[in-house]
Amino acid sequence: MSPSSGTNPDTSWEPRDPTLPAPRPDARPKKRPRRVLRALFGLLLLGTLLLAGAFTAGYLLVEIPPANASAVAQSNVYLYRDGTPLARDGEVNRENVRLDQVPLTVRRAVLAAEDRDFHTSRAVDPKAMVRAAWNTVTGKGRQSGSTITQQYVKNYYLGQEQTLSRKAKEFFIAIRLGREKSKEDILQGYLNTSYFGRNAYGVQAAARAYYGKDVGGLDTAEGAYLAALLKAPSAYDVATHPENRAKAVARWRYVLDGMVGEGWLSPADRAAARFPAPRTARSATALSGQRGYVVQAVEEYLTERGILDEEALADGGFRITTTLEPAKQEALAEAVEERVVSRLDPAGVPADRYVRVGAAAVDPANGKVLALYGGVDYTRQYVNNATRRDYQVGSTFKPFVFTAAVQSGAQTQQGLPITPYTLYDGTDRRPVEGWSGGPYDPANEDGRSYGEIPVGTATDLSVNTVYAQMAVDVGPARVRRTAIALGVPGSTPDLTASPSIALGPATASVLDMASAYATLAAHGRNGTYSLVEDVSRNGRHLALPPTRRRQAVSREAADTTTAILRSVVETGTGTAAQAAGRPAAGKTGTAEDDKAAWFAGYTPDLATVVALMGQDPESGAQEPLYGALGLPRVNGGGVPAEIWARFTRAALAETEPQDFELRLMPGAEEMPQVPPTPDGPEGWPETGEAGPQAAPRSTAPARTPDRAAPPGARGQ
Repeated sequence: MSPSSGTNPDTSWEPRDPTLPAPRPDARPKKRPRRVLRALFGLLLLGTLLLAGAFTAGYLLVEIPPANASAVAQSNVYLYRDGTPLARDGEVNRENVRLDQVPLTVRRAVLAAEDRDFHTSRAVDPKAMVRAAWNTVTGKGRQSGSTITQQYVKNYYLGQEQTLSRKAKEFFIAIRLGREKSKEDILQGYLNTSYFGRNAYGVQAAARAYYGKDVGGLDTAEGAYLAALLKAPSAYDVATHPENRAKAVARWRYVLDGMVGEGWLSPADRAAARFPAPRTARSATALSGQRGYVVQAVEEYLTERGILDEEALADGGFRITTTLEPAKQEALAEAVEERVVSRLDPAGVPADRYVRVGAAAVDPANGKVLALYGGVDYTRQYVNNATRRDYQVGSTFKPFVFTAAVQSGAQTQQGLPITPYTLYDGTDRRPVEGWSGGPYDPANEDGRSYGEIPVGTATDLSVNTVYAQMAVDVGPARVRRTAIALGVPGSTPDLTASPSIALGPATASVLDMASAYATLAAHGRNGTYSLVEDVSRNGRHLALPPTRRRQAVSREAADTTTAILRSVVETGTGTAAQAAGRPAAGKTGTAEDDKAAWFAGYTPDLATVVALMGQDPESGAQEPLYGALGLPRVNGGGVPAEIWARFTRAALAETEPQDFELRLMPGAEEMPQVPPTPDGPEGWPETGEAGPQAAPRSTAPARTPDRAAPPGARGQ
């Protein structure tokens, strides 16, 4: 533009640098930093609001759920009389305990291992959670970052799955729980639900699994080891994984050092601590051997008496102390093992496949069951031979007939009082007299006839015809009532008031008969037998029905029966019982067709009944025992009496032998002496001729006892 164009001549103008790009027409000064800051602030505010909203929504929407099934499942724990473990049932090995049952040092060891600020910190620790997540993502190892409260929530309310939804629920439930429950409640729940390895859930089960003691007996070092296990239960079990011992010991030291740092353990005590090696791992759940039979018998005892019902037992958590004594329980199992199990050859001897053994021992002084044998192994034979009621008791019932006779002052058909010396006709197949029912003529063992024979000797030789007639003389109904008074349940099958009741067609259990014989040993005093000493759950004890002992029969009736049963052991069919090395009384018995053989006996301080039973393992049918154990015939005076003697000798080894203190019925105080029969039972004429007119007992050696008459001859 020229100067003549009218522009201001003073206006300066410089040409544009050709090396620079031309400016855009819309270019303005930059204000981006402020906008970015405002945007970031807005996003932060929005995020905060969203997080607060999500937190509020989560807190309001996530309720504390009911406990998961596995967290509340407990096993029932069964203990011997002295408190040592016997068995447990249930799939989950857990027994809840109160917090005050856990020693303070054990509680503090757990806190030192898992959450040292538990009592002062909040239910959740966001910093720890972020740190754990970062370490997991960066490959430093999976870490939970959870507080004890969060771990308890996972164990008790949720599950072990590793998902975001589970972690979110855990977070909110833990917050609510921290507001609604005390620290003590949470710690107690945590200790009862944490897994310690060896299938042990909870600190009580862990104490038993690793150190064989209740949690209350743990010392500081043992508690620290259990606390160390929480991080890696299987890996830190030094008994199972000795290769990891160094790591386990290091973790144990970490726990103890943490206790020192928190002021919970003195440096001196820390220096004195030694690593407490746990015992070898054992199965805590197995019901093998005798354990399963004991559990079955105890459960029946509790439910039949209304102490607990089946549903309550199924819920678990009960601590049941039995009356069984471990030494006697072991002695009974060893006696059966030696005399029966070790001699069986089921592959070579078909009858050996049928052999079953049941046994029970009762303390006459109080009716407590001290030992129980239910079978060779509960996992192989499920039926409990000690409590089953389907085998005839045979002639072990005969003493109840004589007891009833003395108790009632019964007389013979000729009006003579029944005493050990009263003569009866022992002729084989002699029909009973005075019975208004159908004809009844029982057979003696092997068809032997004895002619006139004293009651005592007839008991020694177990003469059927004598006792069938005596049952009629006493009255079958009275015999039945006496048996029930002694301890035989009134509901026992085939406990029928007829002449055959004397020969033992009733199918009482081994335990029933042990209770009844214990009454005789206790001079006629009886009370329902006891199998349980105490029942508790979560530290609270259940009331048990009182055991009331009463005079079931007169002392004279019981003691006079004992006198003639002593003769059975001394010179009759039960002489094998003499191997016990103590004064003893007893009776042999054989079921119909030799399907069972019994020996029931007692000393003044222990009553025990042993039975061998024949049963087909496949069909379950009862089978004769002919040929079993390499014997042509199994009878009560043989193997059952041998088991009885071996067990009794071992069970009472630590006590001084006691003699019976008997108060006999009038006329039985002095036993008249007569020449013995030289050849045992064979010395009695089989033609019905009279034998010795008065003898307190026979000097015959032991022989096969009688068996009950055939069904058609029972007069039922």
